[in-house]
Amino acid sequence: MRIIGGTLKGIRFNAPESLPVRPTTDMAKEALFNILYNTYDFDSCDVLDLFCGTGNISFEFASRGAKSVTAVDKHSGCVFWVKSVIAKHHLDVIDVQKADVFKFLETHKKSYQIIFADPPYDLPTIPKIPELVINNNLLTDNGLLIVEHPSLLKMNAQPGFKETRRYGNSSFSFFEKVK
Repeated sequence: MRIIGGTLKGIRFNAPESLPVRPTTDMAKEALFNILYNTYDFDSCDVLDLFCGTGNISFEFASRGAKSVTAVDKHSGCVFWVKSVIAKHHLDVIDVQKADVFKFLETHKKSYQIIFADPPYDLPTIPKIPELVINNNLLTDNGLLIVEHPSLLKMNAQPGFKETRRYGNSSFSFFEKVK
C-alpha cells in the first residue's frame, strides 16, 4: 500500500498480513481522488472513513490536508495498526474509533463533507449503508457518500444515489444528501 498524493506521497506501508482486509487498489484510489479533488477543498473537509481496515484511505486524506478524518473499524488489529501509523507519521487529524460501523451510523450525530465506506465484499448489508447515512443526516448539504462494492452489486435503488463508476471488479457508488 502506498500514498499516491499529498505530503506523504510515495510512502509505502506494509500492513500485517494477518489483517482481514482488501485495500482499495492504487488505480481505483487515484481515480477516486481525481474525482474528489475537482469538487472539494480537502483542508476544509471533515471525512468519515468506514471499515477503514489498513487506513489506506484515511492516510490518503490526511496526506492531502483534510481538516479531520474519523476512521472506524471493528477489528482490533486494524485499529492498532492505524494508530501505530498515525503516531509514526504524526497524523493527528485522524481519530480512530473501534466500533461496529452499523451501530456507529445509527448513533453518530456529526455530519461530514465526505464519507467513504469500503465494507467487506461478502457483507450482505452493504445496501444499508446509504440508507443509514442519509436517514441519520450524516452528510453536509454538499456532502458525498462513496461506497466501494463489488461491481456485480447494484446500488442505484438506494436513497441519494447519484452514479456508479466501475474499476474492474470494484465499483464506487456515489450518494448525495436527499433534500
